[in-house]
Amino acid sequence: MTRITLDPFVTDLDGESARLRAAGPLAEVELPGGVHCYAVTHHAEARQLLTDSRLVKDINVWGAWQRGEIPMDWPLIGLANPGRSMLTVDGADHRRLRTLVAQALTVKRVEQLRAGIEALTTASLDRLAALPEGEKVDLKAEFAYPLPMNVISELMGVDSADHPRLKELFEKFFSTQTPPEEVPQMMADLTALFTKIVDAKRENPGDDLTSALIAASEDGDHLTDEEIVNTLQLIIAAGHETTISLVVNAVAALQTHPEQRKQVLNGEVPWENVIEETLRWNTPTSHVLIRFATQDIEVGEKVLPKGEALIVSFGALGRDEAQHGPTAGDFDITRSPNRHIAFGHGPHVCPGAALSRLEAGVALPALYERFPDLELAVPAAELRNKPIVTQNDLYDLPVELG
Repeated sequence: MTRITLDPFVTDLDGESARLRAAGPLAEVELPGGVHCYAVTHHAEARQLLTDSRLVKDINVWGAWQRGEIPMDWPLIGLANPGRSMLTVDGADHRRLRTLVAQALTVKRVEQLRAGIEALTTASLDRLAALPEGEKVDLKAEFAYPLPMNVISELMGVDSADHPRLKELFEKFFSTQTPPEEVPQMMADLTALFTKIVDAKRENPGDDLTSALIAASEDGDHLTDEEIVNTLQLIIAAGHETTISLVVNAVAALQTHPEQRKQVLNGEVPWENVIEETLRWNTPTSHVLIRFATQDIEVGEKVLPKGEALIVSFGALGRDEAQHGPTAGDFDITRSPNRHIAFGHGPHVCPGAALSRLEAGVALPALYERFPDLELAVPAAELRNKPIVTQNDLYDLPVELG
């Protein structure tokens, strides 16, 4: 099996995803830092594996980890071994840790956040409208980033004063370019910051999910301090990064497909279609790390060996022609049906999917209603991916508001 090396600089994600699909449903890959694993790259096989009980999240099953081959200063260690949370456990422990989060993020409860999201969106658009006419704007920094960070922070009870430090630490956390010597301190700093937030909520609880997690642990749900801290970190990280990428990728797609942009602005196609097609065609999450095989698992004509690690390559899955037909490589907001799994599948599907969809569903139409003549300020070919193998993220999105 030919091994495909994932580019740590993410210079050609589309080409890399095509090579992964061409390698078959199970591809042998090398992660940045020289770490070997496997990737599932086809839709049908991914659905099957995401519900396969022989794949677990316990890093101690990983043969390379047992043999001491994974250094603690590996730049992606925080994604492979982020501490005990619903991201790293299975079965009853997973249900226990996930239940409280899932209850807070049901579609009904998320819908109750709409008014607040609309107000934050309006405030962001007002700030954009106040900028000097003709000035180039980084839409990611000025619009796509503040909205989800403010929403998830309010939901979790995180003070806005912590946002700059969170941004700094998360950029190091996700990046493949973080110097190895800085990784242990970065991980310690993240833990210290979230521990401080949890301690503050324990002293002064509020109407937020962090306070609810603390209260549940005291009422008999037996969440440890480590589980609360790690769950808070997980929700904050996933709760803003995915939505940033979704909004940015949707705008980039519409700006490079003017006829489809016209269709949605004229009301011929609903914004929901734009969101779902963006999730499929240019998914916010390119690869998800990591699950481990407790026994040999057949995947198509290949075998994922016992003790090996598996990543889910969502960037490859979204353009699988076996699932989406011969036009899988095309952006098409009229696509129907559009059955993607950009938020995962099975018991570990992202609990924040409804919130991310709602934020994008408020932000995108409001942006184009206020600035219908918005244009990219640079050629689309000059938009650059950040060196993050898990998030499909741009450095910036320069636009002219019109």
